[in-house]
Amino acid sequence: MMKTKYIINIANVQTVDEIREYWSNEDYISLLDKFNYPDAQDSKPENLRELLFMAITDFEPSEAAKVVLEYKLGDQLSDGQIEQISNDMLMDTVCEEYPDMDLQAPLFHITQLLFKAYNGKFPSSSATIINCSITSADTKDSSLTKEEILRLFNDGLSDRNIVKRLFADQMEGKVAFPEAEDIIWELKNSGKDQYQLTTSGNLIKKEEIIASNWESAIEEVEEN
Repeated sequence: MMKTKYIINIANVQTVDEIREYWSNEDYISLLDKFNYPDAQDSKPENLRELLFMAITDFEPSEAAKVVLEYKLGDQLSDGQIEQISNDMLMDTVCEEYPDMDLQAPLFHITQLLFKAYNGKFPSSSATIINCSITSADTKDSSLTKEEILRLFNDGLSDRNIVKRLFADQMEGKVAFPEAEDIIWELKNSGKDQYQLTTSGNLIKKEEIIASNWESAIEEVEEN
């Protein structure tokens, strides 16, 4: 089985409490309508976010949470789940604990929108944005997958890291790693081996990246 070696160089790591780009002006206009703000489409784009915050705070926090959850996740969650999460969000960082990993990213964005609107009434969470270069010893040019990148990060992460502890066999390449698709929320490859990955600040903390550069290798997983 062939192994390919890579050199990983970390350019910078940021901890952020929101990713504004997640919400579009169309989202703001749709949500303003749901929060009974008329003619939002006639407002200046740069005012939409503040208008939404004002509209949101006319509602009780759990009611506002329900509206945003229904808007973003109504096709993935039942009414009962939305009711439960809208109450839990006021006490816990649901986005870090929710068992369905594919919902952790949207729950983060929803929580932080509400956190900002209510000026801290909701528990805050964080995201980690990592900019790095990953250079192959092989001359062929290929984009790495989320699974491959997480495996390459195995040697650069502290043993305290929750991903390494929960997914040890997957990170070491012993078994397939479908969870990687949800652990890395967004992966951008800007070319020339430059990558940006966004993940939960709970799953990969800035201080858990213990090296600025290292060498690692990955190989294809054998199918049973």
